[in-house]
Parts: sequence; C-alpha cells; structure tokens
Amino acid sequence: MTSHRKKVWVSIVGDEPWEEKKPYVTEAIEAGVDVIVARPDDVERVKELGNLDVAVPIFQEGGGSPEVALEEIKETGADIVVVGMGGEGDGTLELPDDVSESLDATLLEKARDEGFRVAQYVEIMDKPYEVFAAQIAKEIQPDYVIVVGRDWKIIPLENLIAELQKEKPELIAGAKDANEAKVAFETLEVGADGVLLSHDVIEPPEIKKVAEIAEEAVAERIELVPVEITDIKPIGKGDRVCVDTCSLMEEGEGMLVGSTSKGMFLIHSESLENPYVEPRPFRVNAGPVHCYIRVPGGKTKYLAELEPGDEVLIVDTEGNTRTAVIGRLKIEKRPLLIIEGEYEGKKVQTIVQNAETIHLVREDGEPVSVVDLKPGDKVLAYVETEEKKGRHFGMEVEESIVEK
Repeated sequence: MTSHRKKVWVSIVGDEPWEEKKPYVTEAIEAGVDVIVARPDDVERVKELGNLDVAVPIFQEGGGSPEVALEEIKETGADIVVVGMGGEGDGTLELPDDVSESLDATLLEKARDEGFRVAQYVEIMDKPYEVFAAQIAKEIQPDYVIVVGRDWKIIPLENLIAELQKEKPELIAGAKDANEAKVAFETLEVGADGVLLSHDVIEPPEIKKVAEIAEEAVAERIELVPVEITDIKPIGKGDRVCVDTCSLMEEGEGMLVGSTSKGMFLIHSESLENPYVEPRPFRVNAGPVHCYIRVPGGKTKYLAELEPGDEVLIVDTEGNTRTAVIGRLKIEKRPLLIIEGEYEGKKVQTIVQNAETIHLVREDGEPVSVVDLKPGDKVLAYVETEEKKGRHFGMEVEESIVEK
C-alpha cells in the first residue's frame, strides 16, 4: 500500500454490447477515474474516448496458452493484466496449498515479465481466500491486489489493510455504491488505496460521486496558528517562483511556503482585486527557489524541484486542503523581502517578492500585502510542533536538524 491518492477503477467486463458500456466509460473519464477494466476487444474503444489506463483480465478456465493470451492482450495496448478472474482468485480453480504452487502466481509473473503492470483479483469467500490474497501480495508483490466480497459486511478489509500496510501492492476494494466506497477509504483510518466499481451493480452517475469521495478521502487538515511578525526587510534580488495551477483559487486560499519545513507561511493566491494587475486566481507568487512548499501526503518540495504536472496543496484559512496540478512555473529575478516571525518560541521565516500584490493572511482571515506588514502583526502559518522531526527527500524522519 503505497499511494497517498485514492484511486477509482471501473469494470465494464461483460457480454453486453459496447453501446451499453460506453456511458460508463464516458462518465468515468469525465470523473477522472484511474483505470477501466475491460475485455480485450473493448480496449481500443476505451482508449479512443480518453487517455487512461486499461486493465484486461486473463482467464484460465479455457485451458489455452497463457503466452498466447498475453501476446493478444499486448496487441490491444492494455496497460494492466488482471489475474484471478476465471482462476484461483474467484474460485473457478481450486486454491493451492501454497503460493509456490499457485497458477495465478505463475501467470502474474509471466505477465510482469512481458512488461505489464499486474493485479491479482480475489473474491473473499472465506478465510482461506483472505490468506491467499495476503500471501500473493507479500510473496509475488503485484502492483495491485483487488479484493471483492460476495457479502460486503464480512469482507475482512481491516485485516488486509493492517497486514499489507507496508507492502508494495496497492489494495483495491470492491464497492457496490458510494457509501461502500466511503467505508473502504476510511477503514482503519488508512483505508484501501482504491475501489473497484462494476457496471453491473451501479448506474453511471454513481461514478462521479465515488470520484468525489476519493478526492475528499485524502484531503489533509492542517493546523494554522497566528505567528507574530518580528522582522521584515528588503534583501536584494533573487530568483522567485510563481506556481500556476490548473485550478482556480478563491479568496482565503493559497499555499504553505517557508525557508524551512518546520515553519511555513500561508501565501495568498493572486485571486484578489487590485489596482496594479488583473487577478490571476490560478497563481501563487510563492517565493524564491530555495523555499519549501507543502505538497500532498504530508510532504514538502523545494520550489526549484517543481515541474508541470506535479501536485501541490491548496490551503484555506481554516486549514482545509485540496490538491491542484501545476500547469506552469515562472522563475524570474525580482527584488525580495525576508519575513521573520515567532510562535511559542519557534522561529518562522520565508522570503517573498517585494511587491504590493503578494499577500499573507492575518489571523482573522483577511489578506495583508507584504508591503503593509510590520512587526507585531500576526499572520497564519504552519508551525511544526514536534521537536525532532526533520525531512529526508521531503518525507518526515526522526532526527535532530537545525535550520536558520
């Protein structure tokens, strides 16, 4: 289980004509679904509608050559091979006494050798199937393990989440509707990495609801505190970064930026009306290249590291967050200001462009231009409260670090 973003898969595997399946695919693409599971003859049709991953199940009950089947799947342009439908995973074939004797496991490895990402499908009918799913995950380490319960109430999802939390595969849980998807995402707080919806038990509009729940499930809430400004002064020129996102921000929203990962000011978006330039509600004038910026998953990056397509965290004055994708980065030499503050003895510092259009946010939620800031003012910021948390490649680690 490795992904901080919750995934949504939609299965259209079935004998229905394409025109009956197509509404599910178009709805899935519009909702931002990650994977469509389809039969080989539908892969090209799905790819024509949108650029997303397509998974194809490989069935074993027919007794044909796996190598031939994999070659045929490769010709379709599929991205992922799903093993277990029509195999051991759904009870078509008898479960092996040991994973080393598993036909599903052998097929997973063959598909991986052919360059596919691979998924093991398991219907949890009783305890042995739960054990089988966990063994496959640990010993074969497919990219995904899909678990589906014939009776949702008895799915041992908690057991699998707890057991596989530190394993490589992403855990995808079957869900019959938005409510079940929400439960899957929230189980044991960690939740499944994704859910699988099937066209034979849901209507197309339900897909959008589940996609929205998936987005909400990973929304972090960050505690913002009032930091008292202790000093603010010009320091010459430097390379500053404007982060242009593919999302529109509203008044009260911005990004957390700071010279250290332990303290980051809320830099307001350029969504405010002003007499100098037109609003750019997709932009945050974040600061110079050395600064940290908060990104999803409790991580940080240097502004200099960001690339178009990366995700950043939009934060509002209440600490609510959402994810935005970077569309463009503008790096230009500009005059700079250093801003220093303090909260309960902890120092917070950042550097910003020296311009009227750059705003922090007062503790009452009102934006304030950096040129109007003065010592004694209080503005919102994130301050690390645990003494010994540093960062290693953007991840929190327990170590003692001094940053000035």
